[in-house]
Amino acid sequence: MRLIISFAALFFSVILLQLSTGGVGPLDAISGLTLNFSKEQIGLLGSAHFFGFFIGCWWAPRLMGNVGHSRAFAVCTALGAMGLLGHTLTENPYAWAAMRIASGLCVAGAYTVIEAWLNTKVTNENRGRAMGTYRIADMSASLAAQLIIAVLPPAAYVSYNLLALLCCAALLPLTLTKASQPETPDAPRLRPKLAWRCSPLAVAGVIVAALSSASFRMVGPVYGQEVGLEIGQIAFFLASFVLGGALAQYPMGWLADKYDRRWVLIWLSVAAIFSCAVTMAASGTGTLGVMLTAAFFGFTTFPIFSVSAAHANDFATSEERVELAAALMFFFALGAIASPYVSSALISFYGPPALFAYVACGHVLLIAFGLSRMKVRPTPEERTSYVYAPRTSFTIGRLLKRSREKQ
Repeated sequence: MRLIISFAALFFSVILLQLSTGGVGPLDAISGLTLNFSKEQIGLLGSAHFFGFFIGCWWAPRLMGNVGHSRAFAVCTALGAMGLLGHTLTENPYAWAAMRIASGLCVAGAYTVIEAWLNTKVTNENRGRAMGTYRIADMSASLAAQLIIAVLPPAAYVSYNLLALLCCAALLPLTLTKASQPETPDAPRLRPKLAWRCSPLAVAGVIVAALSSASFRMVGPVYGQEVGLEIGQIAFFLASFVLGGALAQYPMGWLADKYDRRWVLIWLSVAAIFSCAVTMAASGTGTLGVMLTAAFFGFTTFPIFSVSAAHANDFATSEERVELAAALMFFFALGAIASPYVSSALISFYGPPALFAYVACGHVLLIAFGLSRMKVRPTPEERTSYVYAPRTSFTIGRLLKRSREKQ
């Protein structure tokens, strides 16, 4: 309890931030449908978010070094609130895309500050409990953010105003805390070649993880509307995906620690292809069938990023792990930028099943690449422990580095 109280300001800011920025994606998609945006324009909104996220991941550590943690957090949340409020000024989809860049930058920047602050305050004795509480707060708020759109009217001033208020409220716990600001760490160098040198398969895995997650979370509402779900049902449809991913972490972590991680990745992709096929087949089986298949899809695709990251860390030295985490996030961001627009265009041309056909094709390629990589080098004798890796910022590696090595 003392640990939770000491980090209460950080965790409360995470919850408020996730409720705000996590809700804007599905709300934008549903609002776009209401305003008769094309499916490609709705996909562009999701791609713009991840473009802003990529910029924020690179820029935020440098901003934090120049102005400090609290001011950097204030700048990022202000940009996020401005992006949300700007939605009410126009109904132009391209203007909305520019505003989503601000929202994505807010997410990356704010999480950079929170994780850098958390990393300097935890010790080896309480790191596991602190990270566990952080993950619970983040995942629970992410789940709630998908459900919040069930009560927010689409394309309405009140909806975006409420999300902007939540974003502004995230400022209060962190800026009012009496805890002293920690020293600003150096920004991690961005070395994409490091990830490829450690594990080409891990790079492919995080790109496919981005393809699966970004497509579903940003374009899933379009799929839900196409198969006949109501707005409230779409909220539970998206929440089912997040819940399935959360439930998968422990069993997939156990498998990844016990067996060759390349085989775990391959069989996860096999299961993901099966879940895509089941989801397409279940589109006409009623609401319960659609919800269950969304949870199954999340269960099979959500852990792929963390398994890929664990596999890459098996081939990295202790000194490389912070920069390796940043490099993997770089490839995830690249995949996430492209995927929403591509999947929305496929739905426009070929119908709702094209979303899951697109994801399944990505996993087919991952299986083929994984099998080919198994012929190149053997499984490492010493391996790091599986750690759930949030896709939040380039600085997350600092929090995870000691957890892997301690375990």
